Amino acid sequence: MSSTPTVTFTFIRHGESTDNLKSVWAGWKDASLSTHGMNQAKALGLSFTKTHFLAIHASPLKRALWTAQAVRDAQTDTQPPLTTSPLLREQHFGIAEGKPWIMETQSGLSFEEHLRRGLYPVLHDRSQKFPEGESLDDLAARAKKAVDELLMPYVWQAAMAGDNGLHIAIVSHGLCISELIPALLVKDQSGLHPGHRYKGLLNTAWTRVTVNVKGAKEGELMDVQDNRPLPLEVKVTDFNRHEHLDSVARQKGGIGSSEFDPNQQSIRAFFGGAGVPAEEGRAASNAYDESNVNTGRR
Repeated sequence: MSSTPTVTFTFIRHGESTDNLKSVWAGWKDASLSTHGMNQAKALGLSFTKTHFLAIHASPLKRALWTAQAVRDAQTDTQPPLTTSPLLREQHFGIAEGKPWIMETQSGLSFEEHLRRGLYPVLHDRSQKFPEGESLDDLAARAKKAVDELLMPYVWQAAMAGDNGLHIAIVSHGLCISELIPALLVKDQSGLHPGHRYKGLLNTAWTRVTVNVKGAKEGELMDVQDNRPLPLEVKVTDFNRHEHLDSVARQKGGIGSSEFDPNQQSIRAFFGGAGVPAEEGRAASNAYDESNVNTGRR
């Protein structure tokens, strides 16, 4: 087998959005990138100028689409096709969309009573969801569909054509990516689910997964049968890479040209400790990713 992976998938979280500056549930709510987020996206694109992407797939939500466009525009060779799919959207938070989130529930109140009072707490079970929204289990099912319909065809096509070295970019959202990665890793010949540990991505951070077809040789066509799964080796080679953010500076008193948010101080304290600046790329909405919830049963 060639040492070059059959197909490489690079998963990219979008740049900082205007909703990332607020403590609100932001799933399908279509917020734009902040000025700082666009600078992050441009820095990301420049870091990939020597990486040739065959194609880019993105969520249609502006914060992901604009990030994908920045990556595409920075490609030095022929710009790859950029397509969008609703399968790559963030988790849908239903009636909580755009509403402030709280980290803890109030003692003595049921979930329904929280909602009646306009309180939208972080959920602690993968099956829980807000009315009209998606649970993490729902998101996992959508991620599996995305992997089957958007990603795996590249692997099948490469095997049938005797190709390798294909590289595909997937620009999406933190929670969606945290479900996409396990949905791809379970395609490994072992069939083992890796759990839910690929969380807490920084804005514009990227994670890379390689897929090797066992027995494939470059230039030799494989006899691929639709009713027989390919023998695959699937592994994560890079996680939450964000070196490109070192070149992105925050402006004093705010983030990019966005209006100063007084919540920034408390958010910095939450993630970095009182008086310690938050890590570049960390945003308020990461609280949901990193609060060590929704990691339970499978």
